[in-house]
This record gives sequence, structure tokens and C-alpha cells, in this order.
Amino acid sequence: MAVLYKLYQNNRKNSSTRGQWYARATMTNDVTLEKLASIIQRNCSMKKSDVLAVLTELVEVMQDELQASHRVKIDGFGSFKIGLRSKGAESPKLFSASKHITGLRVNFQPEVKTSADKTRTKTFLTGCAVQEAGEYNVPEEEEEP
Repeated sequence: MAVLYKLYQNNRKNSSTRGQWYARATMTNDVTLEKLASIIQRNCSMKKSDVLAVLTELVEVMQDELQASHRVKIDGFGSFKIGLRSKGAESPKLFSASKHITGLRVNFQPEVKTSADKTRTKTFLTGCAVQEAGEYNVPEEEEEP
């Protein structure tokens, strides 16, 4: 299996790389919690219903822990934490959470393995290959008059 990509052209007007082509990963399907539970059931001795119960509870517990300002680290997987977006204030006394905090997000940092030669690789990318999802037909350039 390989990660599929499609090509796209940078068409932003003021970009220094306007006109250049880049690869963008493309997804072919979504895998639900239900599907993950089915796959896990096939690979171990647990029943799908047990796996689904554990994964569902994991989501709830992670929500509670993240909202308590805890980092959630899952060995072999990575770490999750909540991050903030905020606007600047002139001084600490003028900072107001309701006025200056503009958003929340969940940050994920995949686990990193370090090999004997000190090469660091994110666990999910070990052995990963890429492949073009389909050939991109580049339109012929029109001649300028």
C-alpha cells in the first residue's frame, strides 16, 4: 500500500512560487471506529463489541483529560493536547480570556522512534511509500499574442 497524491498548481496571485506544481496527499476512504473495531477483532482474541466499548470509552476519557489541561500520551501512537489561538494584549492586566482567546484546537504529535544511526522517524511513517493517484493532464499553454 502507498499514500496516494495528486498534483496541484499554486495559483495564488502574490506568491513567489506561483505557477509551480506540488503534491497533495489524497484520501480514498474514511475508516470509522466501527471499521477499526472489526479489523482489530480479526487481529486479536477480543470481540468487536469489546473493542468498540474500549475505543468509545477512550474517546470520552481523552476528552475529560484534555479538558483538564492534561497531555494524553498513548505509547506507540503519540500525544494529544489542547492548544489555544489568541490575540495580543498590550499588557497582562489588559488581557481578557473572553476577548483575546479566539479559538481552541487539538494538537497531535505522533510518536517518534530513533534508530541506531540517530535517524528520527514518526511511527506512522515507518516504511511509508507514496504513489501518484492518477496522472494529471497539464493543459497546453496558450501562446501569448
